[in-house]
Amino acid sequence: MIADAYVPSVAALLATAGALAAVTLTGFVVTRIRRAAAARSLAWALVFASIVGLHFGLEGEPPGFRMLALISATLCAMKAVVAVEARASGVPPLDVRAWLAFVTAWFGMQPRLFASRAGGGRAVRHAVRGAATLVRRGLARVALGLVLIALARWTWVATGSHLGASLLLLPGISFVLHFGLFNLNAALWRARGVPAYALFRNPIASRSLTEFWGRRWNLAFAEMTSLAVFRPLRRAIGPRVAVAAAFLFSGLLHELAISVPVGAGFGLPLAYFALHGGAMLAERPLSARGHLAGWRGRAWTVAWVVAPMPILFHVPFLRAVVWPLIGMV
Repeated sequence: MIADAYVPSVAALLATAGALAAVTLTGFVVTRIRRAAAARSLAWALVFASIVGLHFGLEGEPPGFRMLALISATLCAMKAVVAVEARASGVPPLDVRAWLAFVTAWFGMQPRLFASRAGGGRAVRHAVRGAATLVRRGLARVALGLVLIALARWTWVATGSHLGASLLLLPGISFVLHFGLFNLNAALWRARGVPAYALFRNPIASRSLTEFWGRRWNLAFAEMTSLAVFRPLRRAIGPRVAVAAAFLFSGLLHELAISVPVGAGFGLPLAYFALHGGAMLAERPLSARGHLAGWRGRAWTVAWVVAPMPILFHVPFLRAVVWPLIGMV
């Protein structure tokens, strides 16, 4: 049941809140360090320390809560990493208010949005115009997601099919969260003059894996891996190896979010992203020869995203974290 998967002890809840506050404030201090090398090292140390501390500090707590805590800690700490990299490229450091807004109230990974919050009137007018559209889309996606989740529950009760219920439940959760609440979050910031944007942009229209991962699916993650991994490594080891490293890094973070909380399925999310890194590298010569033009590019993308998905969302994770949301046992 949902309580068994997500409701922690009071002590764990308080400890997690304190840890997240400490990570946020420490990250702010790190971003003010002028020496880029020292700031970069400390930012990555903060990522490691926050993950390890919460992992061992929350042993015995429900897996769903551990997942949320680890994701939150990683997100907060990685904000320091991307902010340090952004400052090295010329983006001014955020003041306290902008930093707290960036870390605690926005899922994206571009500090420059909040560094330019006091920008000109044109940005503010554009933000206001875009807010209403994002609100409409967000509310529609939340409604659709809730319908799918309700249908998943009905399917489970009526048929007892884990597969049938999961095929409805996973998209339902994504519609509520990724396409619904994230859009509403962006709308809020646009209304306040920050040029925030949708982080998930019609991924079904992707004509290649490059387009899917780089411009349509989870732009926050794409921004993070680009700023923190790909760009720093590109000059040192070349773009192809940097792409592979970025996908391996993504795989490790998904291990942290999926396998670590349930203590099972280790290596499977990493394998999913390793496959995608290889497919991305193979895609470029295929596209250059015209083999992925038109419908073939869309079919290629859908096949790579969907076919290996069972190794990303493996059964131990579904059983411990996802299925309890609708009372599946």
